[in-house]
Amino acid sequence: MKTCGEAGITQRFTRVKHPQTNGKAERVIRTLMEGWHSKDGEMFSSRQERAKALARFVNYYNCVRPHKGIDRATPLERLCEYFYQYERPAKVTRKVKQRSVF
Repeated sequence: MKTCGEAGITQRFTRVKHPQTNGKAERVIRTLMEGWHSKDGEMFSSRQERAKALARFVNYYNCVRPHKGIDRATPLERLCEYFYQYERPAKVTRKVKQRSVF
């Protein structure tokens, strides 16, 4: 496995005295912790298990989970609207079961 530096990933810091950017970073971390990590604090047994769980969470987050900030659409729906000029119906009704992604 490559380190971040070997993969060309650089470290970035939030700007000094700009709590709004730090708040965004904290919210991303909270979302990951709530959705990806188990509720009981159990650790993953292997890298493969952790990677599989992350891939499932990212798929759920981008393709299934409605987001309030984009009018209850998924990021995938927004991309389709943008690239294909797909128009959503005026009112979308969805029944999403609350269940574990894993």
